[in-house]
Amino acid sequence: MLAALWISKTGLNAQDLSLSTISNNLANISTTGFKKDRANFEDLLYQIKRQPGGLSTADTRLPSGLQIGSGVRVVGTEKIFTQGDMDVTDNTLDVAIQGDGFFRVQMPDGSIGYTRDGSFQLDSDGNIVNSDGYLLDPEINVANATQITIGTNGDVEVVLNGDTANPQVAGTIQISTFVNPAGLQAVGNNLFKETAASGAPSDGTPGDDGFGTTSQGMLESSNVNAAEELVKLITTQRAYEMNSKVVSTADEMLSYVTQQL
Repeated sequence: MLAALWISKTGLNAQDLSLSTISNNLANISTTGFKKDRANFEDLLYQIKRQPGGLSTADTRLPSGLQIGSGVRVVGTEKIFTQGDMDVTDNTLDVAIQGDGFFRVQMPDGSIGYTRDGSFQLDSDGNIVNSDGYLLDPEINVANATQITIGTNGDVEVVLNGDTANPQVAGTIQISTFVNPAGLQAVGNNLFKETAASGAPSDGTPGDDGFGTTSQGMLESSNVNAAEELVKLITTQRAYEMNSKVVSTADEMLSYVTQQL
């Protein structure tokens, strides 16, 4: 009986973590470039009372045995890097990646952060930065530009002092891909960091083989599907209720035993 209480307790914990994952997805439904999480479950160790395939007599074997599970846990949360919808903003410095890849930004500690959020702005020196003021890597300066055009290959072309006849390339936006993007560490602020699980980044130019293209005047929206998350929310709620019912039932059975003995 105590085993049933423990097993249902692990179920409650697992569903609570699942609910946290779903709530974070829904909270970020309007976050630019956000990638939804999925909670992955696994069953816990089993108590083997009778080994499957063990001898039941000298000439016969157990077809299934007797195995009692000890519950469930959330083994991990996995980022799902499917493409989000493209929102047209017509803002010159808004850039979206269509396909694989991440923008690179220089973090305050000198490391490189990776993001799908292309809502760029200019700092006081005319450098292209993200919403937190982190410089693009490599740096691109468009000071004194009267017109900025960003191509699908990442080239940032500027017109200086209204001289439309002689546009200049101020730099090229580089992007990075990973063998296992789900292994990236989410650090907040729409940024990710490289880990041993993600593998080393492959840096390249938008449009090259294996790299997405850049689209000016657009932003990639979150890939969270509200209807899908609400269905998961209902399923999680029902699973939590059922595990709670197991706790109540086990308690009632224990209470009956103690009252009758």
